Amino acid sequence: MKVLVAYMSSTGNTKKVAEAIYDEIPCEKEIKPIREVADIGAYDLTFLGFPTHQYGPDKKTKEYMAKHCRDGRKVALFVTHCAPEGVPELAGWMAKFKEAAAGANLVGFFDCQGQLAKGVELIMRMSTNEKIRFFAKNHHSTGQPDEARLMRARAFARDTLSRMV
Repeated sequence: MKVLVAYMSSTGNTKKVAEAIYDEIPCEKEIKPIREVADIGAYDLTFLGFPTHQYGPDKKTKEYMAKHCRDGRKVALFVTHCAPEGVPELAGWMAKFKEAAAGANLVGFFDCQGQLAKGVELIMRMSTNEKIRFFAKNHHSTGQPDEARLMRARAFARDTLSRMV
């Protein structure tokens, strides 16, 4: 089996998760930033990782998935966000990623908290939306993804691969 781990990461959160997943893959594998991946068709399984932007996938992420998550290709998504897992709104945000990958055979999905970028936090603190300002002040994401979340990412990789055999 040939496996690709591809990720989009500007702050390093999604890259950390990608590396944790990659380390658990015992077969032929590659890890690359998404911008270096022209086609995922040559792989038996592709783990695709993205950060959350404005409550879901950004335009580039949607375009990438529309192009590559098609023809029933086997894809496992992993997503980072600054919200603690279990926040009620999170399910809707993650559903948007799954919807963007609708053309693929989605064989796994993982999400975890990452650290909110300082620049984004500053913008959120100045928002006219009270809920966004509140979240910026109370996100508690410093140091994420922590080792416990990376261990969960490794377990996700093992579990996804075990179902592929």
